[in-house]
Amino acid sequence: MTATTRTQFGDFLRSRRKKLTPDAAGLNGGRRRRTPGLRREEVAELAGIGVDWYVRMEQGRVVSPSESTLDALAQALRLDKAEAAHLRALARRDEPREFVRESVPPTVERLIASLDHPAYVTGRRWDLLAWNAAAADLFGFDCLAEADRNILIYMFVEPEARRLFAASWSDEARRMIALFRVSHDLYAGDPAFVALVERLRANSGEFAQWWSTHDVRSGVSGQKVFVHAQHATQRYEYATFQSNDDPALKLAIYTRVSAEAAPPLTQIPSRHQSSGEPQ
Repeated sequence: MTATTRTQFGDFLRSRRKKLTPDAAGLNGGRRRRTPGLRREEVAELAGIGVDWYVRMEQGRVVSPSESTLDALAQALRLDKAEAAHLRALARRDEPREFVRESVPPTVERLIASLDHPAYVTGRRWDLLAWNAAAADLFGFDCLAEADRNILIYMFVEPEARRLFAASWSDEARRMIALFRVSHDLYAGDPAFVALVERLRANSGEFAQWWSTHDVRSGVSGQKVFVHAQHATQRYEYATFQSNDDPALKLAIYTRVSAEAAPPLTQIPSRHQSSGEPQ
């Protein structure tokens, strides 16, 4: 692990430890605690590792946890599948190359331009790299300045996003943060990622608050409901696809769902994606 990923690894451990209650961990809560979550020595005991070793990991000091240690930590902290995968990704991460904004191959640009459904392509920093006319009509991407062409900036800074998502904005925004964490933590020290997070923190109190929880989750396909100024309320199914030309590129496609065909929202989303892609 690099110094940056060691820090992210330790921060993630700490956030999950503070979130886990003694009851959820199968421990007797005992006396009332001054701070929420488990103590470091409790996590170490549950994982079957030394307290000093665990403390070193939380502090981001030089450590190289084995696969068995990572498994034990995931079990002790009651991590779900996405959280356990994120912990392992951080532990295995070598020094990343400096982030460079991706470019979209002409064949992919022509593909999305030919689609009647809203479609767009994003990169690993969730920059908006290409979109078609249907996506411009639905999301208003054509109105974004060059520096604002990023899904997170659109969601947290642009007023249009709040109008479009309406009552579902808060839930969708929190979901996006948890998805973005997965890719962010692998590039946390990169100036491009640092600048993006600093801008979002400065411009959105909700982002600053939700970012601090350090939640992660895996991507899923499903449905979204939009309240469009010209087209009233619409429901869309969405799915994302990884490009073979560059795995960092993600193609998102939205398909309109008729009122008759739409299942209750409690039946969605369906799970078949596993990466932290923007959707």
